[in-house]
Amino acid sequence: MRTLAAALLCAFAGSAAFGLEAKNPNECMTVAAQAPPDFALPHVSQAIRNKKLDIVVIGSASSELTGPGGANLGYPVRLEAALAKLLPGIAVKVSTYAKVRDSAAEMAKKMIRILPETRPALLVWQTGTADAVRGIDADEFRTSLDQGVDRVEGAKADLILMNMQYSPRTDVMLAQNAYADAMRMIALQREVVLFDRLSIMKRWNEGGVFDLYGTTRTTDMAERVHDCLGRLLANTVIAGAKMTLTDNKAR
Repeated sequence: MRTLAAALLCAFAGSAAFGLEAKNPNECMTVAAQAPPDFALPHVSQAIRNKKLDIVVIGSASSELTGPGGANLGYPVRLEAALAKLLPGIAVKVSTYAKVRDSAAEMAKKMIRILPETRPALLVWQTGTADAVRGIDADEFRTSLDQGVDRVEGAKADLILMNMQYSPRTDVMLAQNAYADAMRMIALQREVVLFDRLSIMKRWNEGGVFDLYGTTRTTDMAERVHDCLGRLLANTVIAGAKMTLTDNKAR
């Protein structure tokens, strides 16, 4: 079981490095068919007004790229760059806490230390894959998500939940639906934003933007996938902040 789990995690960690890219570098944004967030990000909105936006990303292996310098090429770094471009004059900082095989429960426990230390306006919580690979009970996973939401709310920060990435190589080997459904349910019940990476990457694969089943020896493709994810996530952050401004004007 441990050997299978390790193999699956390695496959997920490297799956974004597969395939061929479409000629139009912005096609990934269009095919993603990104919908506006369901809920506002009021703490992000306030941080933007204060000219200082601090964001923390807590995740597992797929928050970074493998190999030398991988941490500097993952979607959190691309998120920071995209937000800095979209928010001129705002000091944007994205800090990443990622560890291979960390479950949702382990990440939620780390929040007890990370949140008071960093005091972010927004926490991006990427989770689900390790729990699915390790066969953690879906109800336990849901309970851990609830605990994490409580801790983020207690720290007076906004939360974006990010679900697992899609890989056709492991899709038939690993039942992720229960964990993805749990994240959707918690997001709706607790009124937090869900960044549906799983659906986005499925659209990319089905639309031929990225062939996530093919293989390549380079990390070029993984870098482009992470770049697209970072830009899409930045759009979600901005849209959530704007929803807060719209709500305030309507009152």
